Amino acid sequence: MSHLTDTTDVGRSGGGRRRVLLIVIAILAVLAVVLTGGAFAYAKNFEGKALPGTTVLGQDVSGKSAEEISALVQKKAEDTEVTVDTDGQTTTASLADLGVDVDAKKTGQEAVAHDGSIGEVVSSTLSGSRGIDPVVSVDEKAAADFATKQIPKDRTAAVDAKVSYDEDAGTWNVAKAKNGQGVETDAFVSALTKDASKLESFTLTQKVTETAPKISTDKADKVKDQITKMLDQPMSITGPDGATHSVSKDRRSGWLSVTTDDKGKDLKIGVDEDAVREWVSARADEDSVEKKDGIEQVDTDGKVVKTIAEKTDGVEITNTDAVTEKLVAAMTGTSPLEASFETKKVEAEMTKAKAPESKDDEDSDSKDDDKSKDDEKSKDDDKSKDDDDAAADKPTGEKWIDVNLSDKTVTAYQGDTPVWGPRSIVDGDGANGHGTVTGSYKIYLRYDKQDMTNGAYKDQQDPEYYNTKDVPWVQYWYRGYAFHGAPWRSSFGYSGSHGCINMRVSDAKWLYDWASIGTRVEVHR
Repeated sequence: MSHLTDTTDVGRSGGGRRRVLLIVIAILAVLAVVLTGGAFAYAKNFEGKALPGTTVLGQDVSGKSAEEISALVQKKAEDTEVTVDTDGQTTTASLADLGVDVDAKKTGQEAVAHDGSIGEVVSSTLSGSRGIDPVVSVDEKAAADFATKQIPKDRTAAVDAKVSYDEDAGTWNVAKAKNGQGVETDAFVSALTKDASKLESFTLTQKVTETAPKISTDKADKVKDQITKMLDQPMSITGPDGATHSVSKDRRSGWLSVTTDDKGKDLKIGVDEDAVREWVSARADEDSVEKKDGIEQVDTDGKVVKTIAEKTDGVEITNTDAVTEKLVAAMTGTSPLEASFETKKVEAEMTKAKAPESKDDEDSDSKDDDKSKDDEKSKDDDKSKDDDDAAADKPTGEKWIDVNLSDKTVTAYQGDTPVWGPRSIVDGDGANGHGTVTGSYKIYLRYDKQDMTNGAYKDQQDPEYYNTKDVPWVQYWYRGYAFHGAPWRSSFGYSGSHGCINMRVSDAKWLYDWASIGTRVEVHR
C-alpha cells in the first residue's frame, strides 16, 4: 500500500476553483453596475417630484411636481364649503370667509421635499406610504367674528367694554360692558380648526345662549387706571441748555389708543410712534442751532477789507431716535422717562469773499443789452474750449446775496466768488424812519408779481400812503422787507424806499431767477 499523494492532481483542482471564483465575482460586478445604474436612473426620475407612496388628502401624488400638487390642494380648498348652522339658521361660506388660509404652495413644496438620494427613493418605494397634511392656518379672530355675525338680528349681542379719550373734555372714559345673547366662539374656532385641514365640505353647528362680553367692565377699568397713572407721572426731555420740554397729559393722551388684542379677548394700549417721533424731532429742531459760516471780504491781495458776517458754530442733536424709544416705553409703562438730548458741535467756517470789481452806473440797463450781445458772441467763440476747463472756472459753494447799504449796492455771490453785480439800489430812508434792517436772513417768500400797500396802517389821506399794483419780481427776506423791481424809479444809488430794496426791473428779474427760497441774504453797512 502506498501513502504518496499525487500533487499534480491537487494543483489542477485548486486552480480550477480559483478560476470559477473569479468568474462569479466578475458576473456579480457586472450585475452591480447594471443594478446601480438602474437605481440611479430610477432615483433621477423623482428629482423635484414627490417620492413613491406620497399622498396628500388621501390621493397618491407620487411623481408629481410641487406646482401640480399645489394646484390640486388649491382646487380642493376652493371647492370646500362650510355650512354654519346657528339655531337652525344656516349660512354657507368658503374657508377664506371663515379666516382659514390654505397654503397650497407650501404644501406642494413639503410634498416634494427630499434629498433625491438612491437610498431615500428606494426606502420610500419599499415603505409604501408617506402622508403629507395640507398647510392650513386659522385666523381665530376672523373666525370668531364670523360666528358672532350669524346670531339672528332679533337677539341682543353682548357688548364689550371700551376705553376712549374725549378730546373736548380731556378725559378718559369707560363704556361699560353689557351681557347679551351670543355663541361659544372658542368651541366654534376649535371645531373649524379640526375640520378645515380635511379640505372637504362640512357643517358647523352652534347654539345661541346667554353670554357675557369678552371685554368686561373690570378689564376696561384696569386699563383706564393704567393710563391715568402714566399720565399723572410728569414727563419731560432735557435740552442741551438745561431747559426742559414738558410732555403734557393732553399731548400724551392724543398719542394713545386702546384696542382689542388679536383674539378680541383683551384690551391693549397702543402708542402712535410716528406722532411721538415727529414731536421729539420738532423739539430737537428747536434745540439745534444751524451753523452759520462767517464772511470776510478780501481785496485782490487776500487782505481782509471788511467782516460782512461773523461765523456761528452749530449744535446738532444726535439721539432723537433713542429719546423717542424712551418716551414710547414710558407711555406703555415699561420704564420711567429719563431722557436728555445729546449734542455735537458743528464747526462753522469763514468764507473769504472777493470784493466785486466796481459799481455799476445809471446806464447799466443799456449796457446789459450790449453785454448780452457780447455774451452771445463770446459763447460762440468759446464753443471749442475744453469742457473740463469751463467746469473748473464755474463758481462753487453756497449762493448768497450781499446788500451793502453804505455803497447802495447788491451783489450775488456763489461761495467766495461774485457772479453778478454790484448793482445800484435804493434802500430804506432811515432819516424818515424807514431804514432797511441789517443782519443775516434768508429768502422765505417770493412772487413774480404782487400788489403792495401800507393801507393796513396808513389812511388813504396820509401823504405816506401807497398802493402800487403789480410790483414785479418780489423776494421777501425779513418780515415785510423784500427785493423787488421799481419801474417807477429812473435812477438808483441812494436811500428813499420804505425799507425794501428797490431795483431796476431787469436786475430784480435776474436776482429772482438766480435765487430761491432759503437763499442767504447778508445786509450790512
